[in-house]
Amino acid sequence: MPVKHIPPVDLTRQHQVISQQVEAKVLEILRSGKYIGGATVTDFESQFAQYHGTSYCVACNSGTDALYMALRALDIGEGDEVITTPFTFIATSEVIVRVGAKPVFVDIDADTFNLDLAKIPAAITEKTKAIIPVHLFGQPIDMTQLMAIAKTYNLYIIEDCAQATGATWNNHKVGSIGHVGCFSFFPTKNLGGCGDGGALTTNDVTIANKIKLLREHGLVRETGAKLTYRHDLTGLNSRLDALQAAILSIKLQYLDSWNNQRQEAASYYQQLLENVTEIKLPLAVSGGVSVWNQYTIRIQDSSEETELNRDTLRKKLQQQGVSSMVYYPLPLHLQPVYQNFNYQRGTLPIVEQAAEEVLSLPMFPGITVEEQQQTAYCLKDCLVY
Repeated sequence: MPVKHIPPVDLTRQHQVISQQVEAKVLEILRSGKYIGGATVTDFESQFAQYHGTSYCVACNSGTDALYMALRALDIGEGDEVITTPFTFIATSEVIVRVGAKPVFVDIDADTFNLDLAKIPAAITEKTKAIIPVHLFGQPIDMTQLMAIAKTYNLYIIEDCAQATGATWNNHKVGSIGHVGCFSFFPTKNLGGCGDGGALTTNDVTIANKIKLLREHGLVRETGAKLTYRHDLTGLNSRLDALQAAILSIKLQYLDSWNNQRQEAASYYQQLLENVTEIKLPLAVSGGVSVWNQYTIRIQDSSEETELNRDTLRKKLQQQGVSSMVYYPLPLHLQPVYQNFNYQRGTLPIVEQAAEEVLSLPMFPGITVEEQQQTAYCLKDCLVY
């Protein structure tokens, strides 16, 4: 089979589909001189809320800020605890620390990589105020069970949907089920911009209005968006600019089609790799629909005799032209920055094992059958030892 370099993600193929629309709209905005706020942003917020079936959407400049403002809007801060997963990008826990609260890490489910919901009740204390589930790799967590836990213990649910825009649980879009949904529009996400961006979704008008204050320095605006220069709280500068909003509005029209392509690619990987005993394939959850931001396998045989492990395999794949990624090699509870929380290696064994075994194969809309076949061929070839 001829060698062709296969990247872990290729954003240029999306742009080829929408280049004329995007370039025309960007030029229109550049000529207008209206770069911050305005109808372009509010129109995108309306479209995004409608897509998710929520009453409100507030756009901001990153998924990290979305999570931060969600915590602030729910008055979570000093002395509070927030339960979350140790198997995600650090932004999820970083914002908890930024508001003065403490992240409490719970181990993951070995099949889905998401929080193990059965272990959450034991982690709840009188200081617990919220849970931040992450719909990791585009795989929705069981929101029915999670919302039942939240109701029992009177907790807020802040959905981290950074990798899962368009995923559903029980026919409801993620981000529409908890108290607040937080999204990232980083370019590699399912709905990605051409720079940073984020948004929050909610059905609570009080939460939405507080987030609007927070994202613009706590500034109060009168009807018609007139500036008052009155600030009701300490906020931040976290606006989504009009250029990004315009690009995202165009891309939102293609999101379901692109997610379908991801689902078809995931299904084909399953066929190509189903008989490879050295790896464990990702599980598609029952009750939800994944949008496969990543297709993540586990390397199961890490014995010294065979010298087969994830890192060795990754290097071999790279040599054959197949690029892969590792999300995430060091769980959050073991990060140096969190040493003061006194987590020790062995405390959360499932996530620690997963961190040593996971490998994300090339996955993006537009990936070809030939590229997937080459990836599978090279993977099988590298596993021969």
